[in-house]
Amino acid sequence: MWCSSCALAVEARLQRLPEVAAASVHYPSATLWVRGAASAKTSGITLEALAPVVRRLGYSLGLPETTLDAHARLEKESRYLALRLMVASVFGMWTMLASLLIYAGAVSSAQVEYVLAWVSGAFSLPVVLFSGVPFYRAGWRTLRARKPGMDVLVSLGVWGAVVVSLGLLARGSAEVYFDTAVMLIGLLLVGRLVDTLCRHRGLRALDALALPQMTVACWEQGHGEQGHGEQGRWKERAREEVPRNARIRVARGDTLPLDGYVEDSPAWVDLAPLTGESVPRRLPPGTALHAGCRNLGAALVMRVSAVAGECRLDRMREQMRFHQARKGELQRLADHFAAWLSPAALVLAAATLCVAVLVGVPWEDAMVRALSVLVVACPCAVGLAVPLASLAGSSTALGQGVVVRDPGSFETLAEVRSVAFDKTGTLTPGVPEVVSFNVDSAISMEKLKPLLAAATQRSEHPLAQALGRWAESGSRASLPHETAEEIPGQGRYVRLMDGCELYLGSGAWLTANGITVADSRTIAHPDNSQVMLGCDGQWLASFYLGEQPLPDAQATLAGLRREGYLVALISGDRAGPVMALGKAVGFKPGECYPGRSPEAKARLLQGLPSPTLYVGDGINDALGLASAGVGVACLNAGDAAREGAAVQLIRPGSAGVAQALRIARRTRRVMRQNLVFSALYNGVALGLVILMPIPPLMAVLAMVASSLSVTLNAARLAWREEGH
Repeated sequence: MWCSSCALAVEARLQRLPEVAAASVHYPSATLWVRGAASAKTSGITLEALAPVVRRLGYSLGLPETTLDAHARLEKESRYLALRLMVASVFGMWTMLASLLIYAGAVSSAQVEYVLAWVSGAFSLPVVLFSGVPFYRAGWRTLRARKPGMDVLVSLGVWGAVVVSLGLLARGSAEVYFDTAVMLIGLLLVGRLVDTLCRHRGLRALDALALPQMTVACWEQGHGEQGHGEQGRWKERAREEVPRNARIRVARGDTLPLDGYVEDSPAWVDLAPLTGESVPRRLPPGTALHAGCRNLGAALVMRVSAVAGECRLDRMREQMRFHQARKGELQRLADHFAAWLSPAALVLAAATLCVAVLVGVPWEDAMVRALSVLVVACPCAVGLAVPLASLAGSSTALGQGVVVRDPGSFETLAEVRSVAFDKTGTLTPGVPEVVSFNVDSAISMEKLKPLLAAATQRSEHPLAQALGRWAESGSRASLPHETAEEIPGQGRYVRLMDGCELYLGSGAWLTANGITVADSRTIAHPDNSQVMLGCDGQWLASFYLGEQPLPDAQATLAGLRREGYLVALISGDRAGPVMALGKAVGFKPGECYPGRSPEAKARLLQGLPSPTLYVGDGINDALGLASAGVGVACLNAGDAAREGAAVQLIRPGSAGVAQALRIARRTRRVMRQNLVFSALYNGVALGLVILMPIPPLMAVLAMVASSLSVTLNAARLAWREEGH
């Protein structure tokens, strides 16, 4: 797809088919959505029926492409545009310089001016004959579909300027308009290149949800070896080749490659990538597992329930593809205005030419008047109105620690009514911390911390790692250990070199190992995780770990409430930690939604007053980030969240969310101003150029002035922020 006009042309041709009730082409993702008419219910709509219609417009129609194919396509388009823009810049610069010398009267000799006019034309040829080809091709396609767009105007304006200029040169005049053709092509190539690069970047969200290429240890029977009670062996196979119901083995620390369920012994699994739970879980046999989660315990054996391409992670990618297929309201308005303006300008230009000839205006002058109409009508300012304001707003937001990856999201950001947050890693640092502890009076802190550091050394459990960080703060003492064993779901046993035996884990596990627990404060911390430490049959301490809110979380939420936003806390974590954090930062009980899966988060977001804004940090938030009106990834977000979000925070805390909303409201205001001004300009300018003769030079200058005014108005965003 080359432009939004091409998308409108494809839509128009398909909607004329009797079996098609509605067709919509999403230009950024090059995706076609079709709804069949009642008459097509029996036979259905097939790819073979639609493809020839689209092929006649110069496009090919196929099944939705993979992200790898889309990357290759957009990289090819980017190189294609960059080459043409380079040619337009190098040769167009000399065309503009020669024309400027003529316009400014810097040359005293008429003969030299005439030579400069030829020089201007010569340097414009590579631009017109090479750089402008994409516009001519797109213009021809839209004409064939009877949906002429801006490309038709650009093509006619370019060739009109060239033909008129050649006619003037033939008459010996140096007042040529090659610079008009060069400027039209150069400005629009810049816009198309930026648009293509933005679409390319948007595909990375789907890449982040894709598992890397990997091999899977798959059980095969009948090879004469004993394993799990059957004759067979483990054999490495590509993930895509593993069938349903196959038995696979996942090593400690590896990512689960496919969906399935635990088959033999209990598994110790980090579910945070898909659920956001802050603490790993011990899953008994028969429990469902999903690709993307991580095995933290011993090698687990699981039975595959979904093959590659059908896993939960794959379905989330497809849902993200659907949610990304959206246009901003103002961009749709600009597209519709440009679509209406283009055929109107063609009719007016033809009418101007005919009327001028009928009233006795010389043919060359009549052509100049018609060319002026085309140049004035070219909706360059309309095309720049929204992107320039978005770019200025993006630069302003960057200075405030907010990266706006999708400039079109400013339109939605400014209209947001609901703001929802994930818990872990968004309103909290994302790692557990020691909230409080209870220590046996017989042991000092100087002796306790080295023992705790030794008990947690080299453990991969998040709670043990948090205790290790706490133990190492202010103490560099370390005790070497002889053996260490981690029992998933229960605790960790460590034997030191001096023979001391340490037990770190739940109270029940310590009791089972003959340690009498003396802590009486268990009920006082129902929302925090409790970990106890024992040594040689004696209880030493109890630690209570939880997630503390970020310092600016409460102030940010209070500010959002004052500005009239509805706020919510949506998390996959347990109800206790979610409600405790919600109370700490100022959420009401009815605004907290614990235990939500990624799909449930997306459904809940769609049920809130829209547009919605969602702040997340992990794979489990990727679908919510895509389904929300605007997705925001916090500073420490994972790849899936960063690439799936339209906005990223590059400073710690949640204050950037309020900053983004404030800047977006100002940006949208400038967008509206630019759009209204450019529309008024085109309307008034068309009226003037029809009523009185305006040379193409003045039309070009007016077009530049309108584009410049739109640019300066957008620049006010940055100036005001600097002044503030």
